[in-house]
Amino acid sequence: MEGTSASTGLLALVGGGEWSEGAEFDAELLERSGGTEVLVLPTAAAYQRPDKAVAWAERWFAHLGASVRPLMVLRHTDALEAENVLVVAQSRFVYLAGGSPLHLRSVLKGSPLFDALVTAWRGGAVVAGSSAGAMVLCDPMIDPRGGAFTVGLGLVEQLAVAPHHHPGGSHLLWRTLELAPVGVAVAGIPERTALLRERDGSWRAAGAAAKDVTIYLDGKVVGLGALPA
Repeated sequence: MEGTSASTGLLALVGGGEWSEGAEFDAELLERSGGTEVLVLPTAAAYQRPDKAVAWAERWFAHLGASVRPLMVLRHTDALEAENVLVVAQSRFVYLAGGSPLHLRSVLKGSPLFDALVTAWRGGAVVAGSSAGAMVLCDPMIDPRGGAFTVGLGLVEQLAVAPHHHPGGSHLLWRTLELAPVGVAVAGIPERTALLRERDGSWRAAGAAAKDVTIYLDGKVVGLGALPA
């Protein structure tokens, strides 16, 4: 995928714990979308009660004055259906739930539905991904099976997301940092916290643990200004 453009919509990479107290940045995402409906794809939770993920989102956004439209894209064939592609293309706020990043990638990779999501984002739509959703939107992607790197979908390049981050990290995170390619930033994002990319390519942190968002680059902790535009 080509590098990201400055004329995109707002992007939110969430560290997990989506749709819960502390994730108040969702109110801003909703406002920036210009609408009152959130399109939720529980794809990553396909084997973990996707209906439960949708119900959780419905409760959360109801208290923000919005409705949730679930799109049950659970298999790759679902991402090929013209009706589903059109729904994504017309949405102003698309949210990818957490779950399995490998399954989410397998469903969306090379699909017209993901192409529609990219086009919508480049046209100004808000796109959010939590945990698995955040991981898959970047390239490279951290492989949850061992912390090495694999190919992501590349909405943002030269960036990998380590969700559920906490100060001090973990053994898996340190292995990831040791294996990180030169020039690839790794964003450690805590739960109920988001790394937000603005239309101009600048980044900021928001949410319950915004101060604990940590960017690692070439073995060093760096500021948000080191993230790819």
